Amino acid sequence: MAVTTKVANLAATGSRRHYGYDWIIFKKVKETLGGRIRLLISGGAPLAQEVKNFLTVAFSCPVLEAYGITECAGSVASTSRWEWRAGVVGGPLPCLKMKLRDLPELGYLSTDSPPRGEVCVKGLSVFKGYFRNPSLTA
Repeated sequence: MAVTTKVANLAATGSRRHYGYDWIIFKKVKETLGGRIRLLISGGAPLAQEVKNFLTVAFSCPVLEAYGITECAGSVASTSRWEWRAGVVGGPLPCLKMKLRDLPELGYLSTDSPPRGEVCVKGLSVFKGYFRNPSLTA
């Protein structure tokens, strides 16, 4: 009942808090991770909506979903703290530029529905070790 009430409240008002349930039930859940949780970040596969809802209401904090690659020192794109929908990764970080490049030899086109292709990233946080190195980029 506590999860259902808080998820309905989240969808209706955007609030992640409920004074009674947070104090009685979810305080114990937060204490399992030290009690001072302010933000959760998921960097793996997209979260299911039910999982994101539970984490958001159980810890009363934003749950961000991010997309990243090693060559970019971690994150490339991230949702904002106000995004409550699951399965989206948001826009590129301000320090990066992204584009989707067509790969016609594989049948991937940015004009497909949904768009498909190679994600190209440019910016100061991109690892420079592969630049002009054909043996590593082959």
